[in-house]
Amino acid sequence: MADDMGYECLSSNGSIAYNTPNLDHLASNGIRFSKCISQPLCTPSRVKIMTGLYNYRNYDYFGHLNTNQYTFGNLMQDAGYATCITGKWQLNGAYHKDNIPDWNDNTKPNTFGFDEYCLWQLTKSGNEGGRYAAPLIEQNGKTIQGKTNDYGPDIFANYLMDFMERKKDKPFFIYYPMVLVHDPFVPTPDSKDWGQIELRKKNDTAYFKDMVAYTDKIIGKIVTKLKTLNIDDNTIIIFTGDNGTHPTIFSKTVNSTVQGAKGNTIDAGTHVPLIVSWPKEIKKGSVYSELIEFSDFFPTLADIVDKKISSDGRSFYPLLKGNDYKARNTAFVHYDPQWGKRINQYKNQFVRTLDYKLYQDGTFFNLNKDPLEKHPIHLDSLTEKELETKRFLMDELKKHPNWKSTE
Repeated sequence: MADDMGYECLSSNGSIAYNTPNLDHLASNGIRFSKCISQPLCTPSRVKIMTGLYNYRNYDYFGHLNTNQYTFGNLMQDAGYATCITGKWQLNGAYHKDNIPDWNDNTKPNTFGFDEYCLWQLTKSGNEGGRYAAPLIEQNGKTIQGKTNDYGPDIFANYLMDFMERKKDKPFFIYYPMVLVHDPFVPTPDSKDWGQIELRKKNDTAYFKDMVAYTDKIIGKIVTKLKTLNIDDNTIIIFTGDNGTHPTIFSKTVNSTVQGAKGNTIDAGTHVPLIVSWPKEIKKGSVYSELIEFSDFFPTLADIVDKKISSDGRSFYPLLKGNDYKARNTAFVHYDPQWGKRINQYKNQFVRTLDYKLYQDGTFFNLNKDPLEKHPIHLDSLTEKELETKRFLMDELKKHPNWKSTE
């Protein structure tokens, strides 16, 4: 799961600003999903994807996942899989130390079902050490200060691949919430400026292209490792992003230029890439154009391991097996970021179809004509079909607690 990588960042999704050959190859031989809907911000998305629940059920603080939650790590561990998490954590509650007494418990990844971990921002906050050059990492109870030429994404990927090699003879599950391509936008080891140590922490959007390329490079290395271990055929790879791209990034696509909208509930804040590769079952590339939402991953994994669980999502496992699957009519987002004022202004709740979106205050948008949501459709200008769609979405919203009861 890439960090802050919107749908428009993959060349297989129409990007002409970036080149992502390894991800494109996965898509051409797997299933590329064109309408995956995340939460608009990192922690809300991570809590939702890991538990399969809407945020009003279990999201209490930014940067926190309560230890009373059952995650897909617990699920896979209970199903007999060796489990590992590597990359970005940011779920211990370090931003709310006064309210979360166990914020410095470095065994929380184990509590959530992961046998092993190699993570940034576990008990050390981001301002104590970075994620890229000379990163500060916690690995299975030990704190590791990276050396000058160490690069965080390489350390996480190498740990992942070592875990695969050690566990290749049994089922394993790896959750890899990447640190790329989150700001600061800095050189990668493949950037021409990497050789100048004083530039390695220079924040410049010009490096974003290199960061996308390095993300793709890591995916290629992981796929190559699976092939080397001769376990690629029956390994499922799921690639997605946690939310839209950073607002300072403008990406050219075959249709338009997309400004990132991370933190915002508009389409560019919640429309993320999703690719699933499973060579044993998915023999030919295809595109799935109906809605998928972040609550769907948990029940999909449960179906893969034949476990009964409770969630707010719908398993898309039948799609991976080539079986009949009834597409979801709507996707629902409850969004209360509990972060800074600039982000909290977007606090909201909405339900959408492929083409239309209704917020809890009644504002209604045609997403095809108005993707930036500048012009709500007035009641007196609705067509009969749009009126019917709005009524349907109003009924869908009523299935969830109204906003006042969630504050």
